[in-house]
Amino acid sequence: MAERRMFSKSIIDSDLFLDMPSSTQNLYFHLAMRGDDDGFVNSPQKIMRMVSCSKNDMDMLVFKNFIIPFDTGICVIKHWRIHNYIRNDRYTPTIYTEEKTQLMFDDSKSYTFGTTLGIPDDIPLVDVGKVSIGKDSIGEISIDKSTTEIGQPSGNPKQSKFVHPKLEEVKAYCEERTNGVDAEKWFDHYTSNGWKVGKNQMKDWKAAVRTWERNYSSSGSSEVGKTGMAAYRNGGNHHEVDGRGNKNPNAGIDFGF
Repeated sequence: MAERRMFSKSIIDSDLFLDMPSSTQNLYFHLAMRGDDDGFVNSPQKIMRMVSCSKNDMDMLVFKNFIIPFDTGICVIKHWRIHNYIRNDRYTPTIYTEEKTQLMFDDSKSYTFGTTLGIPDDIPLVDVGKVSIGKDSIGEISIDKSTTEIGQPSGNPKQSKFVHPKLEEVKAYCEERTNGVDAEKWFDHYTSNGWKVGKNQMKDWKAAVRTWERNYSSSGSSEVGKTGMAAYRNGGNHHEVDGRGNKNPNAGIDFGF
């Protein structure tokens, strides 16, 4: 197993991460340092006690979507593949295969639960290109910038996958609308949470920018990042609160999904 662990600045320099208490940040670093080569940690409670952190710190990491817990007591670092790249000759697969099969990677290479569970290592993926479906198929099917999962029913077309924008695209869109939204803060925020709005995968990033734009117009630029972060977790629930106990001011807003 590799001994070195790295951290991506796109995650740990985001407002979503830095807004957490220092004790919560410290717990995250210690958990990530002790993850196996797939990011699984088998003793989060022991580590929590060892670094004198409270259960509130652990709950905050779960609430902010930085770690994913399992009923077995094991947890996984959500952004593990963003933080770490391990060479094949040093990589040791996790022994927690049951938990791993419950996960899949989203477009940003973050772990997430999905309706389609993890893909076993021995099932190949079809590369980008053209695929002929059976001898009775007519013509060729073009596969759009993604791999095709083996065994997906041909009668149930796969929905187009969300492709997150580049920072330059976000900046250009904000400049076009002259909306005053901090494009880098917006980009870092959604990169750190796996491009999700609430519990759903983002489908329209421009709609999410326009939501921040409305917040900017009503509250001022200093509040855009904070209100956007609270809203993405609450997902439209009028009674949910953020990690500091504040009520969600953006309940019911269209966030682009």
